[in-house]
Amino acid sequence: RDPLWSRGLGDVYKRQSPTTALQLRSLVQANGTLQISLELSPVPTPGPDEVLIQVQATPINPSDIGLLLGPADLSTVQVTGTAERPVATASIPERAMPGMAARLGQSMPVGNEGAGLVVAAGASPAAQALLGRTVAVIGGAMYSQYRSMPAAQCLPLPPGTTAAEGASCFVNPLTALSMVETMKREGHTALVHTAAASNLGQMLLKICQKDGVGLVNIVRKPEQAALLRELGAQYVCDSSAPTFMAELTDALAATGATIAFDATGGGTLAGQILQCMEAAINRKAKEYSRYGSAVHKQVYLYGHLDTRPTEVHRTFGMAWGMGGWLLFPFLQKIGEEATQALRQRVAAELKTTFASHYARTVSLAGALSAESIAFYGPRNTGAKVLIDPSL
Repeated sequence: RDPLWSRGLGDVYKRQSPTTALQLRSLVQANGTLQISLELSPVPTPGPDEVLIQVQATPINPSDIGLLLGPADLSTVQVTGTAERPVATASIPERAMPGMAARLGQSMPVGNEGAGLVVAAGASPAAQALLGRTVAVIGGAMYSQYRSMPAAQCLPLPPGTTAAEGASCFVNPLTALSMVETMKREGHTALVHTAAASNLGQMLLKICQKDGVGLVNIVRKPEQAALLRELGAQYVCDSSAPTFMAELTDALAATGATIAFDATGGGTLAGQILQCMEAAINRKAKEYSRYGSAVHKQVYLYGHLDTRPTEVHRTFGMAWGMGGWLLFPFLQKIGEEATQALRQRVAAELKTTFASHYARTVSLAGALSAESIAFYGPRNTGAKVLIDPSL
């Protein structure tokens, strides 16, 4: 158990048990205004098989930003309210409002994953066993001071692991592992990843290095390429370089990669990857076919860092596919046993392969400052923020 707990924190909690706590919520109003605020919500009493977690660390992932900020124009952000209870607002472009129809008027909690201290537990043995432990969870509404969760959904962190170290042990690690698992299940032998200098990209690089999987890393800036090379990446291609297409084709020919996971989503990158895959395959072609190579090439779009429409210029034959890919539908597809095996690997390599790095840590109120929103809102590599709701 957490050392603080053994020194009496549990007794302090029982004497000072809060009845309400702050939760960050995002609201899209019918007039095209996004409002983000901190609202008081009741602190739940855990049921027999549940625990109450004092949330101490929860990351702002790109998937969280999609719900938190929606399609709001970040240049219009204004912050009012008080230092303890700020209210951030921003305008949503009129063209984006039809896509918000399903969430109009709904104040929605945010935060996919996080970690913290179990301060209360239900009567079941499984729940009681977690009392005083630091656990990681994924279940939504994590940008909260307290979160009640079923004991079975909690991952007890290894002794000596802080909440900050365990806060990101679900989304990015499982996504990286699932990309490799998808590659294997669909019959490919190497893969391509874009936005590759991100926390997720660095995890994927470590997995591929450890497992002997060929990986082509695509980045958007020279300094990102330098970072990955320092980490031992063999194939790094900078999409801003004039030699990008030639270098990408060479890397694809060397690795034999025929599946890609694209975090940018918009623009021409996905189509360029398919084009270079076809060119790399044709280097070994023994005869010409007007239908292109028979080798299937697949690009999965799993993010939307580039908000432009996806442009595809079909110069890569007929054996190709492009579609969406999301973590949780994939985990549901492979089943609980296979998913648990992935989780066990994450727990075993939490401080090595799956270590996360944050540019800054803020409080719940700090996450709503104009400066913080301008920092994490664009989802730039190296700008990952951790929220500590206990601050």
